[in-house]
Amino acid sequence: MLRVAVVGSGPSGVYTAQALVEQRAVPEVTVDVLDRLPCPYGLVRYGVAPDHEKIKSLQNTLRAVLEHPRVRFLGHVPVGPPPLTPERLLGAYHAVVYCVGAAADRRLGVPGEDLPGSASATDFVSWYSAHPDASGDAFGPGDAFALGARSAVVIGVGNVAVDVARILARGAEELRPTDVPHAALGALADSRVTDVHMVGRRGPSQAKFTTKELRELGALTGAEVLVHPGELALDPAYGDPSELPGQGRRNVEVLRGWAGRAPLGRARRIHLRFFLRPVALLGEHAVHAVRFERTAPDGSGGVAGTGVFEEIEAQLVLRSVGYRGVALPGLPFDADRGTVPNAAGRVLRDGAPSPGEYVAGWIKRGPTGVIGTNRPCAKETVAALLADAEALTARPVADDPLRELRAAGLEPVRWPGWLRIEAAEAALGQTLGRPTVKIPDWTGLLGAAHQRD
Repeated sequence: MLRVAVVGSGPSGVYTAQALVEQRAVPEVTVDVLDRLPCPYGLVRYGVAPDHEKIKSLQNTLRAVLEHPRVRFLGHVPVGPPPLTPERLLGAYHAVVYCVGAAADRRLGVPGEDLPGSASATDFVSWYSAHPDASGDAFGPGDAFALGARSAVVIGVGNVAVDVARILARGAEELRPTDVPHAALGALADSRVTDVHMVGRRGPSQAKFTTKELRELGALTGAEVLVHPGELALDPAYGDPSELPGQGRRNVEVLRGWAGRAPLGRARRIHLRFFLRPVALLGEHAVHAVRFERTAPDGSGGVAGTGVFEEIEAQLVLRSVGYRGVALPGLPFDADRGTVPNAAGRVLRDGAPSPGEYVAGWIKRGPTGVIGTNRPCAKETVAALLADAEALTARPVADDPLRELRAAGLEPVRWPGWLRIEAAEAALGQTLGRPTVKIPDWTGLLGAAHQRD
């Protein structure tokens, strides 16, 4: 029997488990899916915006894999630091596949970035998604910056930037039917934000958001989207987008439609700005503005500074300029790429494959692609693992991995514990007159997981 541990229960981890139990080359395979959190699904639970119900429904697909008879979910199991080092974990399993994603956000690297009022979009997403590591009131109305701001700047033009801009501009009543935590819903209801500026250093044809996400901004009932026709026209493809790839062409067409629209006079405004590069966040005790340099196309697909500067008022600044992997103690790490060195998913130590150690997902290839990209990535890694199966199973491992985890002082949350968390969140929503409402803290999650009837 081939015993495999998959570290991480987001899409890449679950797709890896699925590929392992559905293949026919090695019939006797069992998979333990380990996660640091007591809840499964990774970024599908803690990264997808609460008003994106269709994407969140992917949890049903992931659930079917985690309920497979040869798959076991073990939450609240941190891997890396002692006591559960990669070396010790490899003593309990024939193979370990690390699917730990890219947990850190990229920084701007400009003066003033650490002023109060400046945060990463990742932090904001974690807060409204009820991630237990998020500060409970980091964006609440009692904080010195947060949602008491009048003007917010979101730096970046990808889908995460669109998500946070939309949540800032959306009315709290529209979020009541979602699973957003109750404290976050209250803070959003008290928000004084009237203007959200989403800013990119390049042009609209190079923006990374999808057209579906872009159009959702224009469909908000209490907000309107404003664009600057002069900025759009700086893009060489703006006048005739027909030669652009499909997504770029559709994005430009949507923006062209908004450019010709008269202001609607709504209470909240989303300003889409392009060809502006942040050079400093301004303020003494808290951020009050962002200084940008105007950029222009350089003729080779990039942009160059023009020496012209502009300041945008902001009491809240959220950077959304990408993610990067974080080193896991005990595993090799390429700091430049933010990935674990690997060949087709086999972990490389000093350039040679490390027997029994594999990676899949963002920690393997970097933070690229969409959720579905993780499926072929996982299949490639599993193919490498199965090719090594004969050598892997020749190495003796512990009879019961769960016993080994407990010997390390861990008490994993198994699938019934997760179901108790789900039930507790449904009950919480019922008491608040809402659907399911997420539990936002470690104490509440673990208390629910270990609750006995």
